[in-house]
Amino acid sequence: MKDGKTESPAAMPDVADMERAFIVSSSHLAVPGNEDLSEFEFALTVVNHAFHRWMSRGMAAAGLPDLSALDTLILHSVNHRNREKSIADLMFTLNLSERHYLNYAMKKLDEHGLIRRRRHGKEVFVTTTQKGREVCMEYARLRRICLLEHIPQNREVGGVTIAEVAKALRVLTGFYEQASRSAASL
Repeated sequence: MKDGKTESPAAMPDVADMERAFIVSSSHLAVPGNEDLSEFEFALTVVNHAFHRWMSRGMAAAGLPDLSALDTLILHSVNHRNREKSIADLMFTLNLSERHYLNYAMKKLDEHGLIRRRRHGKEVFVTTTQKGREVCMEYARLRRICLLEHIPQNREVGGVTIAEVAKALRVLTGFYEQASRSAASL
């Protein structure tokens, strides 16, 4: 309140006034000059849901309909290069900050007979079983048929290569990680 009058909230940018219309999920986050970041965040949200849906449905088609996207990621990470992984390796590789998510997923994978755990001192190591490797191979076969065959041969989408998009995402991950640390300290 100022001089007995209620202040009106800050005016939101009018999409019609923008040079081009950005596709965003929340206009209050599309502050002038940063609309592209809001558009990126919306695209990331949508692609994240599509990617998770694919992983769950791909794994269902491979014969395991009750595995979540995270369960699927963990299984593939454990199977990577057919080498044992430590819990710390998996946490780091998948950028997980909460161990209980990993523990819950590994319990499901263990119940399905897809992984084997081994203790060495205080460290736990995980590897895929023969069944786990077979499921990963079937998922890879289905991925080739359902996804890879539809990606352009030059690996270019939207005028950029998939490799360039991946590099930009890795860099942006650092910005979001820093922002999350800053927010945690507030």
